[in-house]
Parts: sequence; C-alpha cells; structure tokens
Amino acid sequence: MIRSFSRAGSNLRKALKFHDNSPRFASTLVVSEHDGSNVSASTLSAITAAKRIGADISLLVMGQGVDKVVESAAKIEGVTKVLAVDDESLKQPVAENVSPVVQELSDNYSHILAPSSNHGKNFMPRVAALCDSAPLSDVISVVDEMTFQRPMYAGNAISTVKMSDAKKFILIRPTAFDKASTEGGSASVESVKSSSLTKSSTVFKAAKGASSDRPDLTTSRVVIAGGRGMKSAENFSMLDELANKLGGAVGASRAAVDAGFAPNDYQVGQTGKVVAPDLYIAAGISGAIQHLSGMKDSKTIVAINKDKEAPIFQVADYGLVEDLFKAVPDITNKV
Repeated sequence: MIRSFSRAGSNLRKALKFHDNSPRFASTLVVSEHDGSNVSASTLSAITAAKRIGADISLLVMGQGVDKVVESAAKIEGVTKVLAVDDESLKQPVAENVSPVVQELSDNYSHILAPSSNHGKNFMPRVAALCDSAPLSDVISVVDEMTFQRPMYAGNAISTVKMSDAKKFILIRPTAFDKASTEGGSASVESVKSSSLTKSSTVFKAAKGASSDRPDLTTSRVVIAGGRGMKSAENFSMLDELANKLGGAVGASRAAVDAGFAPNDYQVGQTGKVVAPDLYIAAGISGAIQHLSGMKDSKTIVAINKDKEAPIFQVADYGLVEDLFKAVPDITNKV
C-alpha cells in the first residue's frame, strides 16, 4: 500500500498511524546493471540510496559469465553480500527471465531496489505485481525505511510517500544520489542456483543505439544540448565539436528529436533521460517544462538563446542572449 502526501501536507503524516507490515530491521536487495565487467554508475547510486535504508545490503548480479562483475562488485563500499546468478537464459536482461529470479530472492528482503532506467522500469513493476505489492519509481530521497520522496508534475511538486507493504519495490533516480565508492568493500560472494530459471517465449533479437566515443549522456560531467533552434541535423555537428573539446556528451530537447535533428538516445527531459552534470549548456532550447524536468538539477546551467524571454533563462546560472550560430563557434574556438 502506498500513501502519498504533498509537500505542504507533510506534517499531517506525523499525526496518522499506518499498519506496518515491514520487518523490524530493513534488509535491502539491489538489482544491479552491468556491462560484463563492472556494475553501472546508476547501480552505484542505488547502493547509496540503500545505505540510507539499512546496513544490510545485498547486490544481485545476473547474467552469463559474470565472474569479473562479481569480483568488482564485492569491492563496492557498503555491500555486505554479492549474489551471483550465472545462467545462459540471463545473457540478455529480458524482463520475462529476470523477474522470476528477483521474485524468488525477494523473500529474504524488505526492500528491493534498482536504478530507474529502462531496464528497471521494465522488470520491477512485473516483480512487484507478482508479489502483490505496489512499486515506487523515480525516488529522489530516502526519509526513513518506510518513507520516500519522488517528483511529480515534471518536478514541480515533490510527493512524500509512505509504503506499508511488507516488500517495498523501489526504483532510484540515479542523479539524485552520489555514487558509492568502488573500493574499500569486502563483501562475501554467494553463487545462487535459482529454481525460477526458465526460458521464456520472449526472444532477444538485437539492441540498437547511437554509438559514440564520448561519455554516456546520463553520467557525463558535461552535457552540450541543442534544441529546435539548431534548425537542422547538420548543425548539431557544431555541438559535437564543443563536446569533444570539453570531454562531454551531446543531448537534445524533444523538439529537436521529433524534428529529426538528433537521435532518440540524445533526448533529455520528462520523456527522455534525466541528467545532472557539473555543466549543462543549452543551445537553442526555449526551456519547456518537460525539458527542464530532465536537467534542472545540473550543477551549472548555461543558456544560449536569442530570445531574452525564453523560460530557460529562469533556471540558468549564466545566460547569453545571442544567436547560437555565432556564440557556439566563438566558445568552441576559445576553449
């Protein structure tokens, strides 16, 4: 069961009593994502969130040939146990194969966490439904082991949610938590033979996405994003040049993606990726609320737009009212 309160009504919850089916001491299972060698940066953020729930943290690593991942995972600070499930059926993280394994292992835990990624959003609701629980997505703050906060209305309101289910299935927004250290841990490793490993009727065919030598958009310290003002896909090359000099990634608004200026993988916003880099440069982006919800937590925001009334300037730390086709090359030449 989930009970939700607005920020203004947060004091009300103190006067109410809820039936609590939770174990007295929280035990947390973090379902990891990995690249075959190391767990993902978003998983490290989920581990940090898990630390705020309880000290007993297990990390689940699934896949085929995961020995190298397990070895590195055991060194992550804060993890007490690494559960390794190595099977051919888990070579690709298909939700139909992953979900039964997580469901089986969840019996020993009060909290099951995963990054709020495409993969997490794919399998977690399925597992929660199998366990007769309600999942909670995009958590940005842990108040206590039963109470969490998540954004609503494109980030314009923060909802405080109290969960009373015995098992709490939670998706963590990676940009809201620091990454756990990959050194200093000494977790035990347990090889798990799951009885739920079955080959489903769903068959993985292929994964297609934009390939780039630049950092991943969601983890890059610098993001250069373009909007409708870029006018064409060819013009995005000027952002590529600046991103290469700054060692950053290139992003785009939904308007730019819908217009065919940039691939879907570049989209930042409510229906795209959520980023929080140290530096976010928005070129030709007006600042629609849907875009702002995906980047407004950036440490420093620089806006370049010839329209001085553009909403993006309301959240920008530095604003340049200038034609981007003049400003961006000038900045690139001076970097």
